[in-house]
Amino acid sequence: MDQARFDEILRAQPVWDTELPSFDPDRVPSAPLPLFHDWFAAAAEAGQAEPHTMTLATVDAEGRPDARVVILHGADEHGWHFATHATSAKGRQLAAAPDAALCFYWPAQGRQIRVRGTVVSGTPEEAYEDLHVRSTGALAAALVGRQSEVLDSLPALTRASEAAWERAQEEPETSAETWTVYALTATEAEFFQGDARRRHVRLRYRRAADGDGVGWVRELLWP
Repeated sequence: MDQARFDEILRAQPVWDTELPSFDPDRVPSAPLPLFHDWFAAAAEAGQAEPHTMTLATVDAEGRPDARVVILHGADEHGWHFATHATSAKGRQLAAAPDAALCFYWPAQGRQIRVRGTVVSGTPEEAYEDLHVRSTGALAAALVGRQSEVLDSLPALTRASEAAWERAQEEPETSAETWTVYALTATEAEFFQGDARRRHVRLRYRRAADGDGVGWVRELLWP
């Protein structure tokens, strides 16, 4: 495909070709988590494909940004949860620089949510529970291990995957030693509601200390 054809296809793509919901930033909870729960449920009900996928951004040893899409495993008073191998690229990056960012994008409603904060790793017990409330495939994938390492060939991956599947089926209570659950504790959370006339509404929660401890400051941002 030549550049002209690519540009033509790119410019022909619609943006939010759907009816967008309203969003009144004056009628929101005092903390971001309840609003996240509400927006997540609304995205799922609107038919958004895989609303639990999110972009996780970290930095490497040279301070260069790195990003990938991962699965949300939970969102509660302890933070936004995801899991990976501690020996993976993102696991090593988080160990060295635990500040990270998450981004959810739900085009079915023209919404995105950006969360920034500090990441902490969970206990081995939490990692074990995380693996064993999921599918055999999830356990098998974790047992393959070696995430982010250089792969010599696809047949090598096939052999390792087949062996991991067999082990996951024969030993369903086994664990993956480096599998780790992480939680991002938010210091900022932004809720973006798109508007067909580009009058996008952006509401940011910013964690701040006050006389009673730690609370949230809410502020609007220019789109």
